Amino acid sequence: MNSPVKELITQLVSFDKSSIQPLYIQVAQQIINGIQRGYLAKGSKLPGTRVLSDILNIHRNTSVAIYDELASQGWVNIVANKGTFVLIPDENFSKIKASGQKVNEAYDYPEDSGFPFQQSFNLASTEDKTMSKYIINDGKPDLRLHPTHQFSRWYAAAMKRKSLINKWNITHIESVSVFKTQLCNYLNVTRGFKISSKNIVNTRSAEMSLYIVSQLLIQPQDLVLVGQLSNYASNMIFQQAGAMIKTVPVDDDGLDVDYIKNHFTKNSIRCVYVNANRDYPTTVRLSAKRRLQLLQLAKDFGFAIIEDDFDYDFQFDGSAMLPMATADTRGMVIYLGKLGQSLFPSFHTGFIVAPDNFINEAKNYLQLLDKQGDLIQEQMLSELISEGEIYRLKKKNSITYKRRRDCISHFLEQYFRGIIKLKVPSGGLAIWVQFEESISLIRLAQEAVKLDLFLPKTILYQDKTTCAIRFGFGHLNETEIEIVIKKLKGAYNNLINS
Repeated sequence: MNSPVKELITQLVSFDKSSIQPLYIQVAQQIINGIQRGYLAKGSKLPGTRVLSDILNIHRNTSVAIYDELASQGWVNIVANKGTFVLIPDENFSKIKASGQKVNEAYDYPEDSGFPFQQSFNLASTEDKTMSKYIINDGKPDLRLHPTHQFSRWYAAAMKRKSLINKWNITHIESVSVFKTQLCNYLNVTRGFKISSKNIVNTRSAEMSLYIVSQLLIQPQDLVLVGQLSNYASNMIFQQAGAMIKTVPVDDDGLDVDYIKNHFTKNSIRCVYVNANRDYPTTVRLSAKRRLQLLQLAKDFGFAIIEDDFDYDFQFDGSAMLPMATADTRGMVIYLGKLGQSLFPSFHTGFIVAPDNFINEAKNYLQLLDKQGDLIQEQMLSELISEGEIYRLKKKNSITYKRRRDCISHFLEQYFRGIIKLKVPSGGLAIWVQFEESISLIRLAQEAVKLDLFLPKTILYQDKTTCAIRFGFGHLNETEIEIVIKKLKGAYNNLINS
């Protein structure tokens, strides 16, 4: 008959040979779990390596590796010519045994909680999964352009700075960090600001910035105005804060400010969310005239302006218009931006620019969410700013992205002449593609998948008056762009002929 330990091993251990995690680690962890739960008592003799390999149908070398791993962690003692015996490194804990007929049921974690909690429809994931080789997104940078080797050196150098330890240990009155000073200087030079460190707070991401602003600004049922099609991600953040969202028409000059003036009353609006440099998703720029009108209306009607300048760095033709916040003399604008968009995502940082009193509250809120921050990232970014590397990378990548914008415009015109209309944007990493005649974009996406091309639902815009795609091209090189456009045309032909 099998010994009790062999029976336990059979019930305790299961593994997946296709898993990335090595098989010997999988088995060792499950045996450790059995020891922790008290199924394998101290002093129990485990099967020999040959027997273990027979029980689990694995190679004997794998069995040896399993016991070596257990021994290295102090869970077993391997005695020559005698066997392998269970140890318990720390007995100062209570053993918890699962109730049930089978030992291995202890590994099945509950799918549902045994307590009620508030579920949020607003936070439901919009992410689509795909196995397609080619993917269109809403305008993300190309991570292949990130100078990986250079950044490895810069990051390693930043970690060696002795001043970092002192910064982590500081508990006295906050002093102005070098990074804050460098960031202010950079924004003052590149975006026309005249700010100091008391006017800015940096966050992990643009989404965290908007979340903090919405939590400070918005109360349940407050009215938030956004562009007619708008950014689904920002809308989710506003709705989670309890906002009531209404849309404002967008034309060739951007957000229709007269519509706001004619359809809403004073003190009824909490804030207006706008992408002044390039509207999301249409890429239309808010004209200088409307910027001034919106600033004046904010004063007259008593609402805040959230100016999300998410892609200011990607300007290809002429100069980017300076942020509205640089012309704000009454403290009506909260400016959101990103630094390091030409870098790998983990090196991006979001920031909020606003009047002193608002920034003080934002800092307090940030302390709850992210007290530690990322001092190594800040150290490295401050050095990249002071040495001019951020600016050089931005200029270098902008040349590449401009070439890609021109490339996608050329191929769209070539393959979709008479089918679509498009206006080549002056910057940004996406192009707004409108179909002359309405088609089913969902069916177009289904046909595209058959050709190994994925169009997520979040880039498709379709209603009674709109049939368009926000076509992100930044992550595709010129060869890939032509392949993708050909596949999209093939999907379109299949849809029309079906």
